[in-house]
Amino acid sequence: MQTNFTLAQLADPAVRESESILRKCVHCGFCTATCPTFVLLGDELDSPRGRIYLIKDMLENGKPANDEVVRHVDRCLSCLSCMTTCPSGVNYMHLVDHARAHIEETYSRPLLDRALRALLAFLLPYPNRFRFALLGASMARPFAGLFGDALGGRIKAMLSLAPKRFPVRSPLDKPGTHAAAGARKMRVAMLAGCAQRALAPSINDATIRLLTRLGIEVVVPKSAGCCGALTHHMGKEESAMASARANIDAWAELEAEEGGLDAVVINASGCGTTVKDYGFLLREDKVYAEKAARIAAKAKDVTELLTEVGLPETAVGEGMRVTYHSACSMQHGQKIKSLPQALLRKAGFTVSDVPEGHLCCGSAGTYNMLQPQLATRLRDRKVANIAKTRPEVIAAGNLGCITQIASGTEVPIVHTVELLDWATGGPKPDALDHM
Repeated sequence: MQTNFTLAQLADPAVRESESILRKCVHCGFCTATCPTFVLLGDELDSPRGRIYLIKDMLENGKPANDEVVRHVDRCLSCLSCMTTCPSGVNYMHLVDHARAHIEETYSRPLLDRALRALLAFLLPYPNRFRFALLGASMARPFAGLFGDALGGRIKAMLSLAPKRFPVRSPLDKPGTHAAAGARKMRVAMLAGCAQRALAPSINDATIRLLTRLGIEVVVPKSAGCCGALTHHMGKEESAMASARANIDAWAELEAEEGGLDAVVINASGCGTTVKDYGFLLREDKVYAEKAARIAAKAKDVTELLTEVGLPETAVGEGMRVTYHSACSMQHGQKIKSLPQALLRKAGFTVSDVPEGHLCCGSAGTYNMLQPQLATRLRDRKVANIAKTRPEVIAAGNLGCITQIASGTEVPIVHTVELLDWATGGPKPDALDHM
């Protein structure tokens, strides 16, 4: 794609990076076939290629974002399926992230929209605040239908996604070191996360049990928290980078301790995609650039670490039919396409993949709350495809997907690591108690 940025514009590192991305696009349109919003809406401007044209025009001409740009960029899930499809290596992720930051800086959203986004940014990255909000949402959940289409159906969507039972806080949900069983093979930091700690503490619990059982010391540092993805994808760069720097400092401190740090293990694939991108996000920060790149290189999804260490074969699964949903951030963001399924099969489960598995379930961070109509259509399509495999249980490696899919099916859905923990000596996941 030909571009016409001025030298003054290219002096801005963000613009310079976006210009190099734009120049790789050859207008082929392969991305349209795998874009969830284009598949649903059939509008060129709701495809990656269409959004690229809008973003190019906005950035190249130094324009503030307008209603049209905001509408179509907001509809993007950042599922990154287009990046898997693209034959030219267009890094759409970095381009659309730049566009969102530009929107946040130059566009004045309607008051209620601004207020809702500010509320989500205030609550979701902070587990204690989010737990308090969940308590209220859980009590209001039975009345979600009364809100109808108020605020575009967003209030109804948020309440409907609240858990039916308020999650009990885990005794393991605190900073500290969890010793390896037997001889220590590795020492890792675990990203405890934010929303996951409040919504599904069992995932971190299962991760700690499984890794320590395999001889891995797991450290959860006090000063590490949200990875920054939630605010980053809303264009709130200052908040997102503050989260990234806090994590980098916490993990770099562990590197300097006796025993060092072999990896940063992450059990939410959306967070993993972001942490692995820290080197890019902080590339212009003279204080953090080197540390960020070093930490990003140590980031591993829990299934990558388990594959490296080796999981003992077991028959606990006894052929239980598991349909594995590959989160977009897992298959498109991190390019992890077969490791989780292989681990589940090794644990004795009979594993199926989802038809149309490349299409997003509609969760996408805050998307199912900010774009509930499109998110619901994608969820229903995903659930219908999962049903074709006749699963006894659904497994996924991202809490957002688990929450989204669970809202549309009665089939139990759990994190992959919960099944692997159970198969190697841990407790049976609560969601499977009736089986």
